[in-house]
Amino acid sequence: MPMKEALAQTAAPGQQGMDWVGLMPLLLLFVLLYFLMIRPQMKRAKEHKVMTEALQKGDEVVTGGGVLGRITKVGGNYVTLEITDNVEIQVQKAAIQTLLPKGTIKSEK
Repeated sequence: MPMKEALAQTAAPGQQGMDWVGLMPLLLLFVLLYFLMIRPQMKRAKEHKVMTEALQKGDEVVTGGGVLGRITKVGGNYVTLEITDNVEIQVQKAAIQTLLPKGTIKSEK
């Protein structure tokens, strides 16, 4: 049986590799993801870090668990909160979610 010659197929012009037009939707999706999700999250994390570093005695705060209290002591990674008369708890600085205006606790009682 004679073997038939196989002719090499040549690719059409412009079809040899991935071109930039094919990458544009992928690049557009990444840019959109960055501006809609990644950048705002980094901004919030930075604001939270600045807020926790600026905590001082007498500030009124709300923790991530919803505990409302006044700071009585500030340590390295922990703060002591007075949640009611003569009741104090220690929480991590990172657990503090919101810094409230002074006098908020009196208005809540």
